[in-house]
Amino acid sequence: MDYLAEGFLKAIRLILSFDTELTKIILLSLKVSGLALGAATVLGLPVAAIMGLKRIPMKGVLVTVFNTFMGLPPVAVGLFVYLILSRRGPLGFMGLLYTPSAMVIAQTILAFPIVVSLCHAALVSVDPIIRQASRTLGATERQAAVAVIKEARYGIMSGVIAALGRVMAEVGAILIVGGNIAGYTRVMTTTIAMETDKGDFELALALGIILIGISLIINFALHLVQQKGARKFT
Repeated sequence: MDYLAEGFLKAIRLILSFDTELTKIILLSLKVSGLALGAATVLGLPVAAIMGLKRIPMKGVLVTVFNTFMGLPPVAVGLFVYLILSRRGPLGFMGLLYTPSAMVIAQTILAFPIVVSLCHAALVSVDPIIRQASRTLGATERQAAVAVIKEARYGIMSGVIAALGRVMAEVGAILIVGGNIAGYTRVMTTTIAMETDKGDFELALALGIILIGISLIINFALHLVQQKGARKFT
């Protein structure tokens, strides 16, 4: 047990010293996950709105597909993106493989169905009276849709926060497409895996503590948003 206590003490010292390598890894992790979440939200919200507010063919099939894709295996996504971005792939000419951009693409694919599914669920749960009342008061179709989206805002925020939690904890896909290159594509999760394999627990524990802290913040934010949404209906 002594080596565990010693490892935690060293990890805490490393965090408090604002180690340069540690800081770069954390900032890159936040940057990649933040960009991926932003892209998934920008792409996913319109899709969720169309599915939730419009009558489209095969809507039930689409909902089932997106719900299924919420559980996409990260390594499968990583393999797919790798094949697309490799030299022999259709986008190989762009030279994105083993770059942060490739990692953003992989995480965006993982976050996209989560944003679509959860935001769609939030939109369809809004009382139809809201939309009907807006139309009765003279609102256009677009204005009525905006009213529904405003009513579902807490559910939408919950979906986005849940997607952030997914991408922050991701390791398989970004390891495949990013290559875990020191100082360039090395993020918290891949560094923890690598340092643990090497038996160097100091950096792994420090990053683990920070990652758990970020996860707690994400879950606390999700809890607050859900509670705020629940109070709105009481």
